[in-house]
Amino acid sequence: MEGSLTGRVVLVTGAARRVGAAIARRLHAAGANLMLHYRGSEPDAQALQAELNTVRANSVALVQADLLDAGGLAEIVKNTLARFDRIDALVNNASSFYPTPVGEITDAQWDDLIGSNLKAPLFLAQAAAPHLKRTGGSIVNIADIHAEWPLKNYVVYSIAKAGLVGLTRTLARELAPEVRVNAVAPGPILWPEDGAFDAVSRQRIISHTLLKRVGDPDDIARAVYYFIAEAPYVTGQVLAVDGGRSVNL
Repeated sequence: MEGSLTGRVVLVTGAARRVGAAIARRLHAAGANLMLHYRGSEPDAQALQAELNTVRANSVALVQADLLDAGGLAEIVKNTLARFDRIDALVNNASSFYPTPVGEITDAQWDDLIGSNLKAPLFLAQAAAPHLKRTGGSIVNIADIHAEWPLKNYVVYSIAKAGLVGLTRTLARELAPEVRVNAVAPGPILWPEDGAFDAVSRQRIISHTLLKRVGDPDDIARAVYYFIAEAPYVTGQVLAVDGGRSVNL
């Protein structure tokens, strides 16, 4: 892996913490220069930038933006180009996640969940597409196994991720042959920080995985790296990284 992405530039959304930070670390270890997007996690983003720039000076930059501000999405791409003069990959990782049971869904929840999980990836891809075509680049979307198997009470989230899978396949057609577009669909990797899944719920989910354990954020990062660096003949695909849960539901 070392040096396989040397000279490449990758924009990662929602990169300050959790899975996004794991993706950033793995791509950086492979030699990539990174533009790391964050919304509100500035201390974490700055700490990650400092950590990675200590390894390789001036290799990581930050951009703060609210992905629900559609007018600012193209600016994220412009900032990446201004800093690194190219873009080779876009990783749409940022996501909102919370329950929206039928009967309680609001317009604000719809706008937030669809905006972060579907609309922002579309408009970021649109802004990045001409530049990715020049570099023969790729897009990796972080979807979810619940795009195909909806999560009970998470109605809008499940719809949004289903749309993201559709977007992945559609963009693969639209941007071919220059740009490859794929998605990673995680299963249980990190539990939400809001405590929405209690111990019983967690154990039930784990019991439905064939490997009988939760995954690690680096499992997702490895899949992202594969699509960017090691899959030149793969596009329009969704890779489930879920310990086998999706075949045992």
